[in-house]
Amino acid sequence: MNGAEQLVHTLLAHQVDMCFTNPGTSEMHFVAALDKIDGMRCVLGLHETVVTGAADGYYRMADRPAATLLHLGPGLANGLANLHNAKKARSGIVNIVGDHAVEHLQLDAPLTSDIHGIAAPMSEWVRTSPSVETIAADGAEAVRQANARPGRIATLVLPANVAWSQASSEAAPAVAAAPLTMRREAPDFKRVVQALRDQPESTLLLLGDRALRASCTDLAGRIAAATGCALRAEFYTARLERGAGRVQVPRLPYAVEPGLAALAGFQRIILVGAKAPVAFFAYPNKPGRLSAPGCEFLTLTTPEDTPQQALQALCEALGAQNVAPTHVVAQDPQSPWTGALTPEGIGRTLAVTLPAQAIVVEEAMTTGRGFDALTARAAPHDWLTSCGGSIGFALPAAVGAALAAPDRRVLALEGDGSGMYTLQSLWTMARENLDITVVIFVNRAYGILRGELAAVGAGTPGLRAQDMLSLRRPDLDWSSLAKGMGVPAQRVDELQALGQALLRSYATPGPTLIEAML
Repeated sequence: MNGAEQLVHTLLAHQVDMCFTNPGTSEMHFVAALDKIDGMRCVLGLHETVVTGAADGYYRMADRPAATLLHLGPGLANGLANLHNAKKARSGIVNIVGDHAVEHLQLDAPLTSDIHGIAAPMSEWVRTSPSVETIAADGAEAVRQANARPGRIATLVLPANVAWSQASSEAAPAVAAAPLTMRREAPDFKRVVQALRDQPESTLLLLGDRALRASCTDLAGRIAAATGCALRAEFYTARLERGAGRVQVPRLPYAVEPGLAALAGFQRIILVGAKAPVAFFAYPNKPGRLSAPGCEFLTLTTPEDTPQQALQALCEALGAQNVAPTHVVAQDPQSPWTGALTPEGIGRTLAVTLPAQAIVVEEAMTTGRGFDALTARAAPHDWLTSCGGSIGFALPAAVGAALAAPDRRVLALEGDGSGMYTLQSLWTMARENLDITVVIFVNRAYGILRGELAAVGAGTPGLRAQDMLSLRRPDLDWSSLAKGMGVPAQRVDELQALGQALLRSYATPGPTLIEAML
């Protein structure tokens, strides 16, 4: 058994059975091992950002890591943008990155690079396996790192000579050590209880990370019902379980002024797996922190903790265990809207057509800013957003989510500009016949940047600035692009057609793209 085969056996022994790949020469022995050994599903992405984004989406829905297979330093570098998003979402991923054989590195061949230097900013753990004797143990440790709570990005560099070398014996896969436990910040439990008892009207429970699962939002709803405190979620959410029959936890606004207004009345904010809210960027003469001056922050749980246990304990301390949760929303009874494609109409059409237990992967940019409130009464569903803000997230993450939950329909909401970053995802959707509905919102512009130009006080855009924010000359034809990659597509320009296209897509196996002309 060679080193590559040992590594595949080790990954499988530790429940890593999904590998998103874009390999090259240095990874060919690992490719051959994947071919020989049953149990690993291998999914090809035509760009490394698709590979890493799919691994992020997979973790968010499966709650366990997938592996990626990347080609040397440049291949890893191509995938860094979505590894950034994955790291901010606290997703666990095992990156397998091939490298030149050790003796070849001294020749400084064209693809020689500092893989550790490339990996370090987006990885919590990086190791080069030095020999075939250590590869099983190194692979087991990579999985242990990725499986930490919260999840971590673990990058294992596999030199070609380690991959092709024969082990001295048929050793069993290494056994991973106990799950990795991060350092935990001591919760302010007594002060939290006191604040909710004495001053609930000026206290906010701010939920993030796994506190946004339905089991936790139900407990938060009971606490809000018993005390009168407010509930909010962070703007960017790795996975928010929401919809009819669940407690509605509105996300904080993206923009500074609405964010300040939403938090102005709170003298204390209790963090439940969340961070203190800050502006996404620095803006002239605007504060970076969105909380009111002098606001007190109390920590119930950090992302390293188990929020459900802490919320249960808080319910008991407040006598809220048997209180019916507040803010539980009912199913939207409306029919799909008609008329022009407006953001409000689109949001309401999405709400009334969404199938139960769908997974929504949202990167709708300016069009989707109001979707949170408009879709709150849709059928029960999960809502995933880009936690790191690096665009090109939604299409790859939809691939990973669909593979992690093959019995659920995935709806990817994508802007036309950000979609071009990871257009290749459509090919993978078609090849794997994934049940994904993609809606591309076509405004032929980087609309979000037009707003940001004004927000930072850069003045009125001239012809050159306008040209840098425009997607015209030529106009993108998303329907043709999708069909060229094997995905059926339809163009719509009004709400009734959008609703009909959505329902037809949900009832049809495999991927579909809807080009919404704004």
